[in-house]
Order: sequence, then structure tokens, then C-alpha cells
Amino acid sequence: MSDLTHFNEQGRAKMVDISEKEVTTRIAIAQSSIKVNQEIYTKIIEGTFKKGDVLAVAQVAGVMAAKNTSSWIPMCHPLQLTGVDIAFRWETNEPDHYELHIEVTVKTTGKTGVEMEALTAASATALTIYDMCKAVDKGMIIGQTFLQKKSGGKSGDYVR
Repeated sequence: MSDLTHFNEQGRAKMVDISEKEVTTRIAIAQSSIKVNQEIYTKIIEGTFKKGDVLAVAQVAGVMAAKNTSSWIPMCHPLQLTGVDIAFRWETNEPDHYELHIEVTVKTTGKTGVEMEALTAASATALTIYDMCKAVDKGMIIGQTFLQKKSGGKSGDYVR
């Protein structure tokens, strides 16, 4: 078990000790998506949902999720984030195909990366959209959530 950093000598889970790691600028970009029907697409872009601006609420939920990742994921370190940005892009190039792509960028200067914060934010953003729109259609599909890119730290850069 010595090669696995999240386990102690007894094979029990532990939070990794980062006290000796170097402070660097760290950036992670994660993506998710959600497929919706035409009615939901129209209501979102026209801003006619009774619950309010779906994308604005989802964006706030994503930022809050990034800031609180260590409360959700047991072995994550609490981090002082320096920035969280969430961007949306619609893909509607096929009939009856309405997919909202979510891209989250999280930044910090610290001793550990922000991949989990970006992934958590992307997931929470998609889940919030589902929650706000489920009264219209419960058949929405939350798509793949993945790390697109990360930089900084001992392991270096990663690009999917």
C-alpha cells in the first residue's frame, strides 16, 4: 500500500500530508453537459422559468460547490481559491438536440491542485440546472463530466 498516497501503513484512508509541497499557481478546467428538450432550451434562453434565471442560479451553485469541495469529498484539503469561472455554450446543430456544455475554470496559489474543485463545480452546475428544470421534463441527461486541463504542481500539466 506504500505507493498509494491516500492510505496509511494499516491500509486505512488518510488525508495526504502536503506540508512539504511547493506553493505554485494551480489551474484546473473541468467540463460537464446536460441534454434538454426544446421546451426547456427555449425557456432557458428566453428567461421564462418561474424559478428564475436558470443559468445564473446554476453558476452561483457551481461557485459555491467549488468553494465547499472539501466538505463533500472527505480527503480533499480545504483551499483558498483565487478564482472560479463558469461558462456555458449551447450545441443545437441537430433537430431536437439541445445540449448545454458547462466549462469551469478554478484557480489557486497553493500546495495542492484544484481538479476536484473544478469537477465538483461542473457537476453541481449541471445538477442545479436539472433541479430547476425538472418540473418541465425529468428526462434530461447529465453528460460526461471530466477534467479537460490542469497546470501547476509536482505532477506538471495535463491536457485531455
